[in-house]
Amino acid sequence: MARDWVGWHEGYDVAESSLARRLAVVRRHLSEALASTAPPRRLTSICAGDGRDVLPVLASHDVGREVRAVLVELSPELSARARSTAATLDLPAVEVLTADAGATATYTSIEPADILLACGVFGNVSHEDMCRTVAALPALTNPGATVIWTRGRRDDADPSQEVRSRFRAEGFTELAFCAPDDAPFRVGVSRRPETGSCSLPAAPRLFAFR
Repeated sequence: MARDWVGWHEGYDVAESSLARRLAVVRRHLSEALASTAPPRRLTSICAGDGRDVLPVLASHDVGREVRAVLVELSPELSARARSTAATLDLPAVEVLTADAGATATYTSIEPADILLACGVFGNVSHEDMCRTVAALPALTNPGATVIWTRGRRDDADPSQEVRSRFRAEGFTELAFCAPDDAPFRVGVSRRPETGSCSLPAAPRLFAFR
């Protein structure tokens, strides 16, 4: 049975929940990335949900309204919420696409980003899809771009270590890694190399949610 992603977002509203704590970490790293990125700044968020990890940061940050952002979310309800929030926060440079972030074709019209968020992705796809997606990130970003990603921990294993290894294998430099002992979430921040280029893979999909 497919997960109810609209209902899943309610976990963010529970004070001190793992999701609420993860959200705070992601927002902090995004704020730092905005401050350290030279203009013009472009941002892409894949599987963006209702945009709560991005939109409030853009609205409150000194350079947030200068950022050209694209949020990609498959759920019509969640993407509509993100669109409404962007309008309420007066963020006209934010575009919300109701589209499949796992489809390669989705990215053909999106300009490479200086900051890319892949939050809530790697825990819902196969290991092979995770590897394929990380390998494709240079095609979605500019040299030196910052990638903020998340992954959950299980009681018997910590798959985030596989994600960290894959980023290193693709030439990314790890800038930060948050792994609290009392919560199952992990947040990584990685920087794309300043040199090199990459084309989108020929495969029709980067990933599919399980």
